[in-house]
Amino acid sequence: MPRLTVALTFDHDSISDGVRRGDPPVKMSHAEFGVRVGAPRILALLAARGIDSTWFVPGHTLETFPDSTAAIVGGGHEIACHGWFHEDAATLARDEEREMIERCATAVERVAGARPTGWRAPYWSLGGASLELIEDAGFAYDSSLMADDYALYRVRRGDRHTDTEGSRFGPEGRLVEVPVSWALDDWPHFEPSATGDRDGLSAPSKVLEIWTEELRYAHAHAPGGLVTVTMHPECIGRGSRMAMLERFIDAAEALDGVVFDRLDRYVAAWSASVRA
Repeated sequence: MPRLTVALTFDHDSISDGVRRGDPPVKMSHAEFGVRVGAPRILALLAARGIDSTWFVPGHTLETFPDSTAAIVGGGHEIACHGWFHEDAATLARDEEREMIERCATAVERVAGARPTGWRAPYWSLGGASLELIEDAGFAYDSSLMADDYALYRVRRGDRHTDTEGSRFGPEGRLVEVPVSWALDDWPHFEPSATGDRDGLSAPSKVLEIWTEELRYAHAHAPGGLVTVTMHPECIGRGSRMAMLERFIDAAEALDGVVFDRLDRYVAAWSASVRA
């Protein structure tokens, strides 16, 4: 495997969340910016730099904006699942969640020509049954957890935690985890919190420093590892942030042995190496 792989991933939520919540026009327009402006800018940059990426797309976005979906597929990028209306899985009943997972997988298969291999939970929020349902639906990997940083791992099934009996860990299943981090997500840095617990609107230079230092540390200390960056077209698509993304790409390309790739390919290579 390469010295280090960087996965640029995009949660293409668009207006799916707003439709479910009944958001007002201004918030809906902010979300629509991701389709009208953000996604085309990102795709143009990726094409110019020869980078393949992974897009986690809610089913509503897939069906409502077919031209955007076609552009992602046409650019050679992976489309993975991200709910239907960007639902919080922790609020769904088991049967509701199972139906939502299958509905999204079917929609991706319809537009991409193959069943998706990856899942990312909206809000990185999972219910008690979520990971088992995702594995049972045939997904190869999830990208919602944070128990590692640059290394993949197998998701356990059946963990139990109580304040009376303590913690009991279940056995590993087939599902591979691609870990994520709030520090490597554009949203908490750049977007104000709806609950007022953070300001957002960080200077791109601050975020570039965080992301670049993560990159350099992984390059030095995690050979063969993966740096996964999570972005949203309506957020990263602003001009100053796109300029920052270009500089981050420059920093990665300046390091020996760094490549960019889709998550499905990295997971497949990792799984093959573990079996060997």
